[in-house]
Amino acid sequence: MNEKYIKKLIRLVEESDIDSLEVSSWGRRVKIIHRASANSNGHSSGNLIYTSHPAPGAVAGSPAVPISAPTAAPAVSVAETPAVDETSRWVAIKSPMVGTFYAAPAPDAQPYVSLNEKITAGQVVCIVEAMKLMNEIESEVSGRVAKIMAENAKPVEFGQVLFYIDPQG
Repeated sequence: MNEKYIKKLIRLVEESDIDSLEVSSWGRRVKIIHRASANSNGHSSGNLIYTSHPAPGAVAGSPAVPISAPTAAPAVSVAETPAVDETSRWVAIKSPMVGTFYAAPAPDAQPYVSLNEKITAGQVVCIVEAMKLMNEIESEVSGRVAKIMAENAKPVEFGQVLFYIDPQG
């Protein structure tokens, strides 16, 4: 689904009296929930939550992104989160947006980084594609790539850990 279509759906929910809207198209399912909350002046304002999921039978690992005033932090599977003691000294590189993770600049190219590779601050470590825009993700620290948490060409969520960097490595 394209951005214009999703924005139209969001406007539809904002301007109507409906609480939620769910649409399925091209193997993707979008759900928009409008939750009203009262302000101190007695007027109500709404929080919009937009989630995009694969339709039944589509690939798992769907993104979820809050449009405004999120009600909860994004859920992260326990299986994706390493033990706390193992990563306590590591720095996480997180996805700044919902999109598709790419480890290399092209399908036939070498990955930007590999496991146990030394990297420097500012070095490009991957690409996250969002709405046909390729966004280069740079490391904020120097160190060793301790763990790669995302799979190539798979969806990632906002705030999802992509890499763990060991600054002492």
